[in-house]
Amino acid sequence: MGKSKYYVVWTGKQPGIYATWAECKAQVDGYPGARYKSFESKSAAEAAYAGGAKPYIRSGAARTAKKTAGPRAGAVPKSEIDYNSISVDVGTRGNPGPVEYKGVDTATGEVIFSHGPVAKGTNNLGEFLAIVHALAHIEREGSGKSVYSDSVNAIKWVKQRRVSSTLPRDKSTEEIWTLVDRAVEWLETHPYRTKIMKWETRDWGEIKADYGRK
Repeated sequence: MGKSKYYVVWTGKQPGIYATWAECKAQVDGYPGARYKSFESKSAAEAAYAGGAKPYIRSGAARTAKKTAGPRAGAVPKSEIDYNSISVDVGTRGNPGPVEYKGVDTATGEVIFSHGPVAKGTNNLGEFLAIVHALAHIEREGSGKSVYSDSVNAIKWVKQRRVSSTLPRDKSTEEIWTLVDRAVEWLETHPYRTKIMKWETRDWGEIKADYGRK
């Protein structure tokens, strides 16, 4: 999540090289036959763009075979998504590194809350804070919503009311640990009934709160 990537769009609304997934996604979403790929460096992306998509993109026959193969065994259908919920996600640049998180309405994508960036933390600690923030918001509003997160570890920590992170406690991590300690204390003093659920990224795509830093 922390590594910079460059995105080549060979076929899309506006072909070119983009520095963020959000920009790339805007060019390919809903575009028939879109062809695009990420690269680890700008020079690699420039070379790939100049050379064309063929060496990097599977043939149309291969893509068609995948589309007609049917859903994978055990796939969770999108019909099971609970849209009366808040979806949370964390954005980091480096792990550990600066951390921010947000919660959005799963149905509309509207941002309900956000926090950060915090100077130094981890993906899992950020997800943990986001879930607890969502729980506190739901309790305060009395909305009865559920919570989605794509982090198995963070969900487990919330349910256990404790974290198991190896991030050192020092001056550089004081801010994140202060927030985490406060969140743990909230969990210990607030017996919530809100359902916390795992977002099934493999079947449903990226969680609605995704920062697009892939």
